[in-house]
Amino acid sequence: MRTVALARHGRTAWHSPNRYTGRSDIPLDAVGVRQADAFARWAADRGFVALASSDLRRAVDTAAAAAATTNLVPTADPRLRELDFGIAEGHTLADLDPTVAERFVRDPVTHHFPGGEHPAHAVDRFRAGLAALSERAPDGPVLVVAHSTVIRLVVCAALGVPLAEYRRRLPVLDPTAVSTLRLPENDAPAALLAYNVPVSEGWRP
Repeated sequence: MRTVALARHGRTAWHSPNRYTGRSDIPLDAVGVRQADAFARWAADRGFVALASSDLRRAVDTAAAAAATTNLVPTADPRLRELDFGIAEGHTLADLDPTVAERFVRDPVTHHFPGGEHPAHAVDRFRAGLAALSERAPDGPVLVVAHSTVIRLVVCAALGVPLAEYRRRLPVLDPTAVSTLRLPENDAPAALLAYNVPVSEGWRP
């Protein structure tokens, strides 16, 4: 069994208008930097044995703050990136063609945004990144800094929830909030230990 803490990165300038960020490499804003510092203080004494992140700046910088307090060397892995939102990148849902938006809301897997990544592919690559991290890490909990949508998709997949339900079943993650899974080494179901926990609550994996 492996305990994996999945944290969303700190806030960016695109957070408040709720723009789809996806593969766009947007840095943390001033609030996001402060959130990363608080996240680092939270991570300091949690007993994590490995640290990885998406290779996008907002995740790398959040993980770097935690690296300074955990004495872990972070690994930036492109497999842990956010879903590519295609034509929606940099836009809000209201900006899009109403038909495209309605189809996406109804079924975000079958009708994922044109030009974007299929959610099932995102789950497969993210799981491959987690497997690689787990293989090289010693026994103990690992910390991964990634992104809201791909984390929700991975949680759904781990629990056997249809991917198309991720927007209805799982709320958007808050910046630097932590969701924790206990993953078996075989095909047994995973356990969701916590979801969208603010680091200020001091929950321990």
